[in-house]
Amino acid sequence: MRRGPVLGGLFPAGGCAVTNDVTAVVVTYNSERCIGECLRAAVPRVGRVVVVDNASGDGTVAAAMAIPEVKVIANAENRGFAAAANQGVVAAGARFILLLNPDAVLETSVEPLAAACRQPGIAAATGMLVGVDGKPQKGFSVRRFPTPGALVCESLGLNRVWPGNPWNRRYRCLDLDLNVPQTVEQPAGALLLFRRDLWERLGGLDQRFQPLWFEDVDFLHRLRQAGYTAYYDPFVRATHSGGHSIPSLGEGERQYFWYGNLLKYAAKHFGSWGLRATAAAVMLGSAGRGLLTVSGGYGAVIRLAGSVFCRTRSEL
Repeated sequence: MRRGPVLGGLFPAGGCAVTNDVTAVVVTYNSERCIGECLRAAVPRVGRVVVVDNASGDGTVAAAMAIPEVKVIANAENRGFAAAANQGVVAAGARFILLLNPDAVLETSVEPLAAACRQPGIAAATGMLVGVDGKPQKGFSVRRFPTPGALVCESLGLNRVWPGNPWNRRYRCLDLDLNVPQTVEQPAGALLLFRRDLWERLGGLDQRFQPLWFEDVDFLHRLRQAGYTAYYDPFVRATHSGGHSIPSLGEGERQYFWYGNLLKYAAKHFGSWGLRATAAAVMLGSAGRGLLTVSGGYGAVIRLAGSVFCRTRSEL
């Protein structure tokens, strides 16, 4: 990563300046407990907000509709994060789109992010995500694009027992000073402002990443391949609790979807050897985890990774 021009600090922390060419898109799924706080913070700081709900079974839609300034799209079925986000971008029709998690609460204006994306060569921007403890979410807010080595370490569980290993340290940007404005590779989709024209040029988020995970990484990677970069501004902040909808998935489902999308990403962006190394690590790591848990999801993951390992990259 390299330091870019210091674009941040245009508004003080807590400022509510609204930019006229940004619309926030919030994708929800059983988000009743957090959506109200998210929207009450977003409306005065962004102005226009579109909520796309993926057939929540709780009171999410009613909670969102209770805020008059918010446009709500209620899907009859769970279309997945990427498809719902694309719906929201189409409905928003703004020059810049702020993709915002329902469990993220803006503390500042997002105008500095829009200002960054008005600069030549910058396609996306993000700010500092902090946990409910007020500490920066280092390792999550921004990352570098995953390499085969990083995903092999992740799949084998090496990153849990040795988080400081060089592959994980680089991938999760553990060497990054989060107080410094700079260009970055992969901002988290929880707080991501991007140019709508480039979203259109790239065909939006890839809806094959179902129901969630890795669709934002893939989108940002494609932006980088198109010659654009992303910008990180620590003067823009949001509190992010994280993972509110994950318990809605069973343990087996979580494992299958996460590893399945990891392998989809590897198939799109790695060479044949990198893809096979990743698939082999997923099989080996899942076999080990399967011995330590009663979850039946790892057997399905092993079969999936095995099928990927045995096919050529062009067949995927």
